[in-house]
Amino acid sequence: MPSNLLYIFSDQHNRAMTGCYGHPLDVTPHLDGLAARGTRFANAYTNSPICMPARAALATGRYVHQIGAWDNAHAYAGEQESWHHRLRRQGHRVDSIGKLHFRDGDDHGFSEEHFPLHRRGVGDVPSCAREKMARRSLRIDFDAAGPGDSSYLRFDRRNAEHACQWLSERSSEEGGRPWALFLGIGSPHTPFISPPEHYRRFAAASVPLPPAWREEDWPRHPALDFLRDRLSLDEPFPEEVVRKANAAYLGVCAFVDEQIGRILAALEASGQAEDTTVVYTTDHGESMGSRGVVGKFTMYDESAAVPLIVAGPDVPSGHVCNTPVSLLDSFPTAVETVGARRMESDDDLPGRSWIEIANEADRDRTILSEYHSLACRHAVYMLRDRDHKYVHYHNDPPHLFAATDADELDDLAQYPAHASTLREMETRLRQILDPEEVDRAAKGDQQVYVAAHAAEPVQWPPPPAPGPNITYTMIPPQLDPGLADDPAIHSPDWRPTRDLPDDWQGGPDNANPASGRL
Repeated sequence: MPSNLLYIFSDQHNRAMTGCYGHPLDVTPHLDGLAARGTRFANAYTNSPICMPARAALATGRYVHQIGAWDNAHAYAGEQESWHHRLRRQGHRVDSIGKLHFRDGDDHGFSEEHFPLHRRGVGDVPSCAREKMARRSLRIDFDAAGPGDSSYLRFDRRNAEHACQWLSERSSEEGGRPWALFLGIGSPHTPFISPPEHYRRFAAASVPLPPAWREEDWPRHPALDFLRDRLSLDEPFPEEVVRKANAAYLGVCAFVDEQIGRILAALEASGQAEDTTVVYTTDHGESMGSRGVVGKFTMYDESAAVPLIVAGPDVPSGHVCNTPVSLLDSFPTAVETVGARRMESDDDLPGRSWIEIANEADRDRTILSEYHSLACRHAVYMLRDRDHKYVHYHNDPPHLFAATDADELDDLAQYPAHASTLREMETRLRQILDPEEVDRAAKGDQQVYVAAHAAEPVQWPPPPAPGPNITYTMIPPQLDPGLADDPAIHSPDWRPTRDLPDDWQGGPDNANPASGRL
């Protein structure tokens, strides 16, 4: 039965940081409640563990290599049909609120984009240099984590309020057709600055620590060693820094859950909850110090796995689905949810509707993720089915993990007994794509892009905005809501900081590091 679609999409949410996926602390009660009345997908993955490629795959239902969305310079610009285009053309109202991370100024298929956050300028051109990429630092993300206020928190809080208003003003149908709303939440992406009231909920001394965070436990692999070197992560963090950063990240995840709770309450109050399918997921995860990595970028679960919850009229309640799925399944899901028509061009889409999958018995399925971007010399491909995860590093040794190895600490590729599984998985990969040719295509497009912008004064990271801040992951001034009417200032814990934690001990000279943000 066709229904409205409320698609809530956060940024950089580590799947393990949710109660319904097993976190021992009370981090996400509203998402846990959504999972209890819907279906939780236990094996959901991004199609690329970095922002813009993942979002392009979600929009178009196509693999990254099929659409040339290689990195955070090659943003989606509306050239390929998105599910937003499809719904709009068939008479549905399909709006977006908040972060999209597409190329600015293009028609991405929405009826209206409210407060859209898109790619800044020409994007991360220096990362297109791949093996020759200049070294940059992500260390500040951990060093400066803590309680405070940021433009991301303000942006997300305001957009949640706008989503509540949008829902209250919608009738159940627009012109006799179900509507769709895509809400882009920018958190829990860096900066790891948590509202103080949420930061206090998680004691740094007792938060669970990520897998293999100690240097002696880091996996030694040429691709991972290069990534850590290029991002200035080759020196380990002290335990107290890892603990504080993870506590702050949990606080930001709790903040995201709080906003989702507000939105779900507004949906219920609007009288449309029974006629609306709700989706929650994210573009990729966050490593949080696991294996010495800060950020995403890898094919380990903390980076490549995503939380995925779907609840609605035709979705099984209280169900856990073990069939592997990925973000590009969003296209057929959106089309089915609102009752839009399939087209002949859909025949070669690699995805399937999550609603169909949720209503079937668990089955095996192979999903693909790929990475051609920052701090990566050569292409990385990942296949995941119900039994194994296979990571194909072009020109480097592969990884193979059993699906039951939750922390992915035992690389089966080192054992001769699993040689046949490695061969079978590589054969399966080559049935989907040509690893060598795709690597050449990505590097070729990136070289062309770098050459096209060689004469431009490209500065990356972009210069920070005036005033104290620790990161350029800031909302542009025209989107940063005025503090005078921001609900945050009514909290007794609020402090007038700007993208800087309340307990920051650094001086003005080290508050604006050249820290790459993605």
